[in-house]
Order: sequence, then structure tokens, then C-alpha cells
Amino acid sequence: MKKIAVFASGSGSNFQAIIDVVKTGELEADIALLVCDKPEAFAVRRAESAHIPAFAFNPKEYDSKEAYEKAILEKLKGYGVEFIVLAGYMRLIGSTLLGEYSGRIVNIHPSLLPAFPGKDAIGQALAAKAKWSGVTIHYVDEGMDTGPIIVQERIRISEKETRESLQKKIQNIEHKLYPSILQMLLTRGEVQSDEKARTY
Repeated sequence: MKKIAVFASGSGSNFQAIIDVVKTGELEADIALLVCDKPEAFAVRRAESAHIPAFAFNPKEYDSKEAYEKAILEKLKGYGVEFIVLAGYMRLIGSTLLGEYSGRIVNIHPSLLPAFPGKDAIGQALAAKAKWSGVTIHYVDEGMDTGPIIVQERIRISEKETRESLQKKIQNIEHKLYPSILQMLLTRGEVQSDEKARTY
């Protein structure tokens, strides 16, 4: 069973979904650590409730990205983390972590990449009057949501769609899709072709 670290910056709804499926055994993983760049984020409280160690740090207290990533790396090695799962972590991963975990860092993004990368993908899609949105799971590289795509699932944006309704639709997909893909990656090292067929 692989040891994973989940990185989050906000409420941690995807983090909670991962916690839940680990408890039921649907995801065969050991959540060894939560890494959070906002000590006041609700994700930290979720970790406490689930008795998961958390490294919550303030980037402003470090001289550089390299400095705080070295601190993160020390924690990851201390807990024996083998795989990193980004779940609403709002910072680009730098060379320090990529150098150690290349090919073992995945992210989930609320759009059909390469459309609407970066922050507020839902707002971007609505502002562009896009007809489709969805979820992308991808490997992480040095760019902003530019890593190789693993799988996507799309949903239609209705004419009366609101930010709240679209976010709910996307989260419903995320909370089911992410754990199932993580299970394949962690146990088999690949995603089955029928899952990849969801890609549009």
C-alpha cells in the first residue's frame, strides 16, 4: 500500500473524498500527510478530524519557493511519501519537488484542459460562454496545468448555469473520478483504457 501526501489550499472537499474512500477500502492507500500552504484552511481541520498529520506552512515566512519546497520535501521523506496528490493546491510545483517526485505527482482541475487553466476555471468557462466544462486529471510538470493528461470527463453547461450549480456538478464528478483513477495509478501504475475513453 503506497503512502501518499495530499496537497490542498482551501476547504479540502476532494481531500475529504479521498479520506472517505481510503476508509472504505475503495482506495488502497495510506494518507501519510496533508500539506497545506494556508494554516487556517478548513482542509487542516479535516486532517485533524481524520488523525492525519498535517504540515501547514506560510510561504511568506520563507525566502523562496525553493526554501519552502525543501521544508516540504523533508516532511515527505520523513513520512515515507511515495506519491503526491494535488487537491486544490493553488501553487505551482517547483523544481525541488519535481526533481524528487517526477511522474509521481497528479492534479485534478475543474475544466477540460488545455481550456481554462489556472485560477477560477469555472468562472473562466462561464465568462467565455462555453458549452462544455468538466474535469481533467493530469500529471504535474513545471507549467500551470500543462502536464500530460491522464483522463477527462465532460459535462454540458446549461444556458441557465450559475457558478454554484456548475461547481456542484464538477465536484460531483471530481469526488468519484479522482479516487477511482488514483486507485488504478497506485495499484497498477496505469489507467485502464475504458477510463481513458472518457476523454473528449
